[in-house]
Amino acid sequence: MKYLLALDQGTSSSRSIVFDFQGNIVATAQEEFRQIYPQPGWVEHDPDEIWTSQLATARRVLADNRISLDDIAGLGITNQRETTLVWSRRTGRPIHHAIVWQDRRSEPICAELREQGAEPEVRQRTGLIIDAYFSGTKIKWILDNVAGARELAQDGELAFGTIDTWLIWKLTGGRLHVTDVTNASRTMLFNTRTGQWDDELLKLLGVPASMLPQVHPSSHIYGETDPAHLGGSLKIGGIAGDQQAALFGQACFSSGMAKNTYGTGCFMLMHTGAEMQLSRNGLVSTAAAQVAATREYALEGSVFIAGAVVQWLRDGLSAFKQSPQVEALAGTVPDAGGVILVPAFTGLGAPYWRANVKGAMFGLTRGTTLAHIARASLESIAFQSAALLIAMKRDASTPIAELRVDGGACANNMLMQFQADLLGVPVVRPRITETTALGAAYLAGLACGVYQGTADVASNWQVERVFEPQMSADEAAARMAAWDKAVAALPAEDDR
Repeated sequence: MKYLLALDQGTSSSRSIVFDFQGNIVATAQEEFRQIYPQPGWVEHDPDEIWTSQLATARRVLADNRISLDDIAGLGITNQRETTLVWSRRTGRPIHHAIVWQDRRSEPICAELREQGAEPEVRQRTGLIIDAYFSGTKIKWILDNVAGARELAQDGELAFGTIDTWLIWKLTGGRLHVTDVTNASRTMLFNTRTGQWDDELLKLLGVPASMLPQVHPSSHIYGETDPAHLGGSLKIGGIAGDQQAALFGQACFSSGMAKNTYGTGCFMLMHTGAEMQLSRNGLVSTAAAQVAATREYALEGSVFIAGAVVQWLRDGLSAFKQSPQVEALAGTVPDAGGVILVPAFTGLGAPYWRANVKGAMFGLTRGTTLAHIARASLESIAFQSAALLIAMKRDASTPIAELRVDGGACANNMLMQFQADLLGVPVVRPRITETTALGAAYLAGLACGVYQGTADVASNWQVERVFEPQMSADEAAARMAAWDKAVAALPAEDDR
């Protein structure tokens, strides 16, 4: 055996990547699937499309590259987190489309919970704030709004899962109903301190315990795939939600090590060790990928709109035809010309947590061009990420020496340099930036005996480029102050 297979099920596409044991990409296959928008603020996926697209890429990456299952030591799965599915245990059919992490329909449920004074208890038990982002209120919405769902759930007929759970259910022909600690910790139903589903939280949201999957460490032999799907069985040895998988793939194994993933959104995680640390600065606490019995934790901040702002420029404003062209367009002007864009298209995530604000653009003049707006759009990604790291620095017991970066937009040198300038710490881009899938592969490799420990994994990590800060601390502070002023001036949903 010489390879590991990672299934990377993302928000807009499903991918399968084969890695060698040194962490190099051997082969990859990708397939996009539909985004469903039933009404403003709602985002759904068809669970069957997720399954068929993911299975198709797994079959294709093996067949097209003539890779035998005998060459694969194990399978790891990483997934878009918080996206919520409920299906019939008897038929295996979903009772509703998957409700995506970006979806805001359960905000009224969250508002009611906050009014009841539930947030301090939820925070103590889960490390999370009450927000529609997390899975728990999505489950409650499905049970309350799909005819007959609550009765079926109370009779033990329904299963809940995040995307990892759904894929493993399908891969094993319904034999396994499982998840890992990282995905469980994003549901608002899991006591992250004790590592168990929490009866009080289940009662608070009216979710029967019979719906829930078994929870295991992230690196664990969960079982084997059904031979019918890939022409043979593979050991499933790793599961982690995409951001914790990226933290693992970046070899951030000790307190104070931080990474930022630049995708549809931005997700910054800092490892905090074996003790759960509650943020005082608008971040959430979450489980880090767990390879043994010892629980591990991280602080996390989520930016809802990052790479999606480039897609908006491309599709909404027709500023260019392909997303990578944004850097060239933004590079035709020396700066953003005083323009600040706050892309709060679905509210603002950490550290602000302002669900009802709208996006806005400030500083427009007669001389503003599309290039200025493109540059301001890129800068908005860096501003939002800088706000996260500033919050992390305030919370951190260990100094943050550098920020490791990954995800599609980290290939943008202009963005990475501006990010380093704002942060005042080096931004480090690794040679392999597919760290989400790589983390899942490493977790599987550890469970399957390919690696003896995390030191073996860390030895594979290599730097491609370091972006050193070039802006003065005073200028960076002034730029952040201007950003904060723009955020404070955002219009709210009920403004006229």
